[in-house]
Amino acid sequence: MDPDRSSLSELAKIFLRLGATSFGGPAAHIAIMEDEFVRRRHWLSHEEFLDLVSACNLIPGPNSTEMAIHLGLLRGGWPGFLVAGISFIAPAMGIVMGLGWAYHLYGSLPWALGILHGVEPVVVAVVIQAVWSLGRSALRSWSLGAVFAVCLAAALAGMDELVILAAAGLGLILARAASDGRARLGALALSGAAALPALSPASAKAAPTASALFWIFLKAGACLFGSGYVLLAFLRHDLVLAHGWMTEAQLLDATAVGQVTPGPVFTTATFIGYTLAGPGAAVACTVAIFLPAFFFVALSAPWIVKARRSKPASAFLDGVNAASLALMAGVALTLFRSVSGSIEAMALVVLSAAILLRYRLNVTWLLAGGALLGLLGLI
Repeated sequence: MDPDRSSLSELAKIFLRLGATSFGGPAAHIAIMEDEFVRRRHWLSHEEFLDLVSACNLIPGPNSTEMAIHLGLLRGGWPGFLVAGISFIAPAMGIVMGLGWAYHLYGSLPWALGILHGVEPVVVAVVIQAVWSLGRSALRSWSLGAVFAVCLAAALAGMDELVILAAAGLGLILARAASDGRARLGALALSGAAALPALSPASAKAAPTASALFWIFLKAGACLFGSGYVLLAFLRHDLVLAHGWMTEAQLLDATAVGQVTPGPVFTTATFIGYTLAGPGAAVACTVAIFLPAFFFVALSAPWIVKARRSKPASAFLDGVNAASLALMAGVALTLFRSVSGSIEAMALVVLSAAILLRYRLNVTWLLAGGALLGLLGLI
């Protein structure tokens, strides 16, 4: 593919906008991308989009950022690969760096809770709409519906996400092979994360430096599956317990900033870097945590189309698609429980879901409206 400058410019504009306005974490970001690129722009089909979601779920790192990189590669080749990924990350990095400066100066960010209260109900509606839309394509047989139900139950019970995805894919291969009477199933392998040092070069008593933080966040980006809460546990071990560079309260503040600001949740790394060692460390931490995403997407992208041509691999992708949808539904149910105690929040969920399911309104406007209501204290 040899994209012209207009297509790269289009990618930059779209992903800069998404990076600056997409609230709610990876599941919500992927739902927003489904609305933007499948429903509105028709860049790819529901099945192709789900294949990319599954590919992102099977590699370490921030899933929504990896989706942006995949979509950039699909639309603009290798230049688009870089443009889309960097454009999606850059706005969030800038916003979070500004908040890091304010936090360093004032020591707290009380207004962040207001935004969170307003955005969460809209995020629930966005994920519900995406699950409904993608489910019509992904759950096209009773066996896939059964996989979805079992995986949703497993997700709600707290089972590891990677175990759910792998079991769904391999289970469907076995089921289809048995129904076809095939004796030979072929071989499928899951690639693990690159081996990195278990500890950063700095000792527990040393002051945090950009280089020491770089290794901690590179390890996180290369080894973590799951949500921002998995990142919280990982960073708590290194930054609070092993090195004593942050307190529990500071780490929770950093995590809250990643959750309530638009763009990738992993920009928590930017905030922590700025808080501990200034703007240079903020840039180093951001590069470190996102760099593995580019590596793993580049490594896995060539195999996605080829996989659909193989019966076992196609069955594996179908199973993982159903499991990915179940994980998104689990996120929606978890978020729904978090807002169900407020009549105002529930009303916003219902109104937002009705608008999204009935009309083709860009979800950015709903998210911005929710954030404004939260800041005004109405939610």
